[in-house]
Amino acid sequence: MATGVTTQRAPGILANEDYSLYSSLSEDELMQMAIEQSLMDIPRPAAAQSLQKPTTTRRSQPAATGEAAEDRRPARANPQAPTAYPPSEPNPVATAIMLGDVDTLTKMMKSGKNMAEEDKDGWLPLHEAAYYGKLDILRMLLRAYPGTIDKRTLHEETPLYLATIRENIDCVQFLLESGAEPDIANKSKETPLYKACEHKNAEIVRLLMRFNADVNHRCSQGWAALHESATKDSVEIVEILVQGGAKIEATNIYGVTPLFVAAQSGNVGPLRYLISLGADVNTQASDGATALYEASKNGHDEVVEILLSQNADANKPNKHGLLPLHLAAQCGTYGKKLYYNEVGRTDDQVKIISMLIPVTSRARIKRCGISPLHLAAERDRDDALELLINSGFDVNATLSHDRSMLYEDRRSTPLYFAVSNKNINAIEMLLEAGANPNIDTINPLLVAIRQGCITSMKLLVEHGANIDCYIATHPTSFPATIMFSMKYLSLLKFLLDLGCDAESCFTCQYGSAPHPVLPITRSYDVPRRASAPRIVQFCEMVSTPDISRWAGPIIDVLLDYVGNVTLCSKLIEHLDSYEDWAVIKEKSQLPRSLLHLTRLKVRQVLGKERLKHLNTLPIPERMIRYLDYNISKEI
Repeated sequence: MATGVTTQRAPGILANEDYSLYSSLSEDELMQMAIEQSLMDIPRPAAAQSLQKPTTTRRSQPAATGEAAEDRRPARANPQAPTAYPPSEPNPVATAIMLGDVDTLTKMMKSGKNMAEEDKDGWLPLHEAAYYGKLDILRMLLRAYPGTIDKRTLHEETPLYLATIRENIDCVQFLLESGAEPDIANKSKETPLYKACEHKNAEIVRLLMRFNADVNHRCSQGWAALHESATKDSVEIVEILVQGGAKIEATNIYGVTPLFVAAQSGNVGPLRYLISLGADVNTQASDGATALYEASKNGHDEVVEILLSQNADANKPNKHGLLPLHLAAQCGTYGKKLYYNEVGRTDDQVKIISMLIPVTSRARIKRCGISPLHLAAERDRDDALELLINSGFDVNATLSHDRSMLYEDRRSTPLYFAVSNKNINAIEMLLEAGANPNIDTINPLLVAIRQGCITSMKLLVEHGANIDCYIATHPTSFPATIMFSMKYLSLLKFLLDLGCDAESCFTCQYGSAPHPVLPITRSYDVPRRASAPRIVQFCEMVSTPDISRWAGPIIDVLLDYVGNVTLCSKLIEHLDSYEDWAVIKEKSQLPRSLLHLTRLKVRQVLGKERLKHLNTLPIPERMIRYLDYNISKEI
């Protein structure tokens, strides 16, 4: 989170729930599973290299990353991943099977070779034949060893399972007709039917269903075949499963239904079909997220349109109190780049926002403690911000206390987020729409000064930002705007030209008396809140190690904007510490010139508002230059 008034982006307000099958695993376990998965669906290696058996465990799911809007579908292994088998001694039996050499295998069997002997991975020659799709060899081995038909590997994979993942349809059919059990699952409790759905192989699905495969079997985390098919955009398979008795409202351990994952994946076909069967469009996951919420987050505008046409409730919050509109406003572009890195996503999100605005309750949004404007501003979603502003959302909406407390700088308004991001376009839109730049605990102008962003500063000042603002929780005897601009003399002069209170810098409670030694934080770091905060004076702030070397030039600039003032002993000590600063000390001597005092009086009479627009005043140009410190001689 941001510290003080730092401009680093704070962590996202939203914490998304991970619904993937393996979100509970450690990073090491996920990495191991990713490696194993990369070996799953690739051709077996040449016999001269390794004949290690590829594992077929569940593909890995990347760990959740804070506010990144993660995909709740299980991640898929790359089918083009290169082989990674370590070299080992070639297995003559496996080699013969891979090559389809029936004669060699027959000779081995006649010579007494035991073809029912497992290797170190628990694989039999029967597994090899099923894996490589060698139907003739599969028949020969099964005739010789019929009791091995459902034999499992160390990963509990049967020949039927291996034939299914390799989509060897002839082998699948032969094994089923030979009595193979269709519902034996691997270690992750995934059955051949599940894997057939994963591979979108409708023919194998039909075969398995014809042999009474359990259509409602669930894997270790409750994911059923219908869930998997809903993510694959295969209406054909969804229909086969439903006609075979699949439960359309089945939930996994996260409370996710097939309709939910179809909406999340943007698969319109399965979604429409499930809705036609009466699936609940307002289904909610265990964290309260709805199908509409997921579709809005992922930019699936057609899905959102379908759900809304079926009376999906746009006012159901998730456990973090956020509505679909919040997610639509948040997701899209981030830092001027496509947040999901997909072509067209930005336009889709804007369309979704347009659909959600009319059906979203403003009262419900207010109870959420956060406006969609906050999220759009935080994510640099200028398109969403403009649409929300034009739709009448309050540009001065503030975060609830609980949400504001998530940030150390206690930011509160959409304008603060825009200024923190240096998003000039967003700042201008908000200010033009009536955003008040003086609401936040720390004035956005201070953030702009800290960034050194003169454009942001000008916009804020032109729209009424208080150039004499203070930080209530960290009191000083002089404006905080001066404190934050002391290292940038051009910015300091810019503020003083507009009428910032310079005289308060020379009001010291100790005067010419010795100053006590007081602990002080670094300049520019807002002091930490104490039980009884002490008012910090200018002479104390300018004495800090990282500012003291600039003390002379700072005092020199300030003297141009004050009349007859007396320097305290601490400031005189600073000016005496460097020979070249003697002229600055002379400048402070009383009395000041009449020309200087006259200019100060005229500027005082004009007032701060007129000083902002000095060039537009109906007075001679030379007078304007004089008042603007562009000339110092008599007119």
